[in-house]
Order: sequence, then structure tokens, then C-alpha cells
Amino acid sequence: MTHIAIHLVVSDPDKAAAWYAAALGARETGRLTLPGGRTLTVDLVLGDTRLAVAGEMPDRGMRSPAALGGTSAALHLQVADVDAAWDRALKEAATVFEPLHDAFWGERTGQLLDPYGHRWALNQHIRDLSQEEIASAAAKLFSGSVTA
Repeated sequence: MTHIAIHLVVSDPDKAAAWYAAALGARETGRLTLPGGRTLTVDLVLGDTRLAVAGEMPDRGMRSPAALGGTSAALHLQVADVDAAWDRALKEAATVFEPLHDAFWGERTGQLLDPYGHRWALNQHIRDLSQEEIASAAAKLFSGSVTA
């Protein structure tokens, strides 16, 4: 397990696991099914990160971002070809949260919402910048004198 493992709560872990595989390239490594056939969790690997995808259990305080009205967190996924990954996720019914763009810190990036309400930033490194260059670009951007 990585230092931080991610436990995503979704409305339907079986469908979500299939979505993460098709849209993001995750690979299933195991699942826990309860008597009666209900899936408790599906274990996935995405790059070097382990994800546990679990169904909602409102009585235990486990609700999906969609049930809560959104999320404040974004999961960042580094990819080799962000445009291809972006198109694949959109074809699998992701919705755009922030369009793809070349960011001031040297990555091509954009953010999507998966069908379960989790926000994903897809990133591809496009240029090396010093901390000073990044700080200067951020200062210009957030001063209102330039656009992203």
C-alpha cells in the first residue's frame, strides 16, 4: 500500500470500478462481496496508487460526493498523454469541471467530475520551470493582470 491509499465512496461500486477502468485505466485487484451478492468494496490500482471503491452506507456516515452535493478535494492523475486521457474520460460520461489548458506551473491540466461526484485533475508535464518562474506567473495571474 502507498503511504496514502484512497477510499472512494460511490453509489454503485461495481459500476464505478468499471468506469475507473474504462475511463482512467485502473486495474481491479480484488473485491469483497457480502452474502447475498452485494459488493462491499472493489480494490483497484491506478498507476502506483491503490483505490478502494465502496458503496454508500449513510447509516455509517459513508456518502458519495454526489449525495453530499459536491467535493472539496481533487485527485490528481499524472498521464503521458493528457488529451487522449481527457477524451477517453469524456467518452465515458465524465463532465468538465475545468477545461484542459496549459497551466503556469508547467503542466497541461484540466479537471473532470466522474459520474459519482469525485473530481479528477488530469495532468501532463510539458515544461520545466523554476520556483521563481512559477511564483512570478502565479503573482501575475492572481493579480488580475493576465488570464490563464
